Amino acid sequence: MRSSFGIIVILAVLGGLIVGLGAYTFIYAKGYSYLTNNPQACTNCHVMRAEYDGWVKSSHRHAASCNDCHTPHNLIGKYAVKLNNGFWHSFYFTSGRYPDTIRITEFDEEVAENACRRCHQNITAAIDGNVVHGEAKGMDCTRCHGTVGHSDAGYSKNFPLQPWSNHESHQD
Repeated sequence: MRSSFGIIVILAVLGGLIVGLGAYTFIYAKGYSYLTNNPQACTNCHVMRAEYDGWVKSSHRHAASCNDCHTPHNLIGKYAVKLNNGFWHSFYFTSGRYPDTIRITEFDEEVAENACRRCHQNITAAIDGNVVHGEAKGMDCTRCHGTVGHSDAGYSKNFPLQPWSNHESHQD
C-alpha cells in the first residue's frame, strides 16, 4: 500500500512538471501563435529570422504563407506536422542543440514538395512528361528551385544543377 502511494506521488510530480513546463513553453515561447496562419509566428525563434526575411522578399509572399508550403493541406495532417515540428523545435531550442543554419528534414522536405506540386500541378505535370527534361518525373522541385520561397536565406542543398535547370527550359 505504501509503495502504491509513492508511485502516485512520483507520477503526480512528473505530471505536474510536464504540464508546468508545457504551459511555460506555450506562454513564454508564444506556442499559441503556432496555431495560427500568421507567418510572423515562425520568427518567435531567432534562427528562423533569415527564412522569414527571405520569404518577405520572395515571389511567394503574395501567394503562400508558411503553412501553405510547410504543412499538409488537410486538418489532421497540418496539426500533426505542427505538433511534431513544434515539439522538436522546442526541444532543440530549449536544449541549445540547434545549428546556426537550420536544415529542413527529409519528411518536411517531402511535405514542401507535395505543396509545390499541388499548387503548380499544371506545370509539374507538363515537366514530368517533357522530353527536354529527360527523366524529370519524381525529381524534387527544390532541386532547382530551392530558394523560391525564402530567396537565398538559409538554403543549404548541395545538388549539382543540370544544364536544363533554368527558367527558360520550362517554356520548351
